[in-house]
Amino acid sequence: MFGYYLQLALRSFRNSKVLTALMVLAIALGIGACMTTLTVFRVLSGDPIPEKSDRLFYVQLDPRTARGASPGEDPETQVTRFDAETLLREAKGLRQAMMTGGSVSVTPERADLPPFFSPARYTSRDFFAMFDVPFEHGAGWSAEDDAGSARVAVITKSLNERVFGGVDSVGRTLMIGGNEFRVAGVLDTWRPTPRFWDMFSQTFGDGEDIFLPFSTSRALSMGRSGNMNCWNTTADDTGLNAPCVWIQYWVELETPAQAADFKAYLDNYSAQQKAAGRYERDPNTRLSNVMEWLTYNRVVPRDVVMQLWLGFGFLLVCLLNTVGLLLAKFLRRSGEIGVRRALGASRRDIFMQCLVEAGTIGVAGGVLGLGLSLLGLWGVRQQPASYAGLAHLDVPMLLTTFALAVTASLLAGVLPAWRAMQITPAIQLKTQ
Repeated sequence: MFGYYLQLALRSFRNSKVLTALMVLAIALGIGACMTTLTVFRVLSGDPIPEKSDRLFYVQLDPRTARGASPGEDPETQVTRFDAETLLREAKGLRQAMMTGGSVSVTPERADLPPFFSPARYTSRDFFAMFDVPFEHGAGWSAEDDAGSARVAVITKSLNERVFGGVDSVGRTLMIGGNEFRVAGVLDTWRPTPRFWDMFSQTFGDGEDIFLPFSTSRALSMGRSGNMNCWNTTADDTGLNAPCVWIQYWVELETPAQAADFKAYLDNYSAQQKAAGRYERDPNTRLSNVMEWLTYNRVVPRDVVMQLWLGFGFLLVCLLNTVGLLLAKFLRRSGEIGVRRALGASRRDIFMQCLVEAGTIGVAGGVLGLGLSLLGLWGVRQQPASYAGLAHLDVPMLLTTFALAVTASLLAGVLPAWRAMQITPAIQLKTQ
């Protein structure tokens, strides 16, 4: 019966081309606007590391002075160097990493390539294992390299291609900040979105090209970048005892019980620091997994959320218009429907015929809406926003486009189909 209903739908389209085109266009415009905004929202709000996002936790402490403290106040969003190095040394988690951003100069060996600056990440050895960072060549550095402030580096695939021509460069020397570094590893393609490990610089950017031991960066006084908050003046705001928070600290914990134990450890640590005179406030700690950390930082821009609601609102308006057009089209065929009823078609048959026609319109609208979505995403990619380049329609969103178009058209066709099946055949035959 579906094939027969489809033939009737195609015949109806040929008999009312303008009305059909208007309905297809209405569905397509709504789908195009909705899928454009939904794709952008999905890219920005997705889980960047779904295989272990519930096992990676961001640490927050509150080492500030008591001045200005208020009940229920959030702790600092970063930690001091002293606290980070202490937590790293005590190693209460399965893995842990301290880190901050920076920028370093790179002097290639090639005479045809001038020196340039590259974004860097100063961190500790567990960074790569914690975040499942893939390697094309080599591996990360060792704990001994961290302890000895070794001059080793891990570089990205793109930097390796730029400086070494894409060959296996493990063991080769790279001049960074005027110092010779040994390349320990080359990363494979890796770009989680957003860059959840550091929410204070380029949340949706390309990331760093060079990874160095944190201890080495301090031994060589390398320049840093990112947010910093100090509550007292100091000659060296990156020193070990500086009253400044500027380091991100992550820990990997395997079970909820381990997370609870680590939270208790942070509370006890804060109490000890207050007893020692370093902290002035009562213990105020927080341990957030990846998705909780992203929610806390409101990683999805408000304008993107607003655009998403506007996209769905526009789709609703288009559906209401489609309902009116379908209703007019079906009721205009009252005589045809009355004859079919008189010849034995049940109300269910009429209802299904009308729904198939509405679904066919949805498929056509989905095809056109897909093109409008691609055009809309192209427009998003032309914007100066840091996330603009990520706006692409993948296979799941492609399938969602057609599913949403057909579902929307079927919903729009329910009321007109119900009204059509209520047509009384006797009255229609009498008026013919």
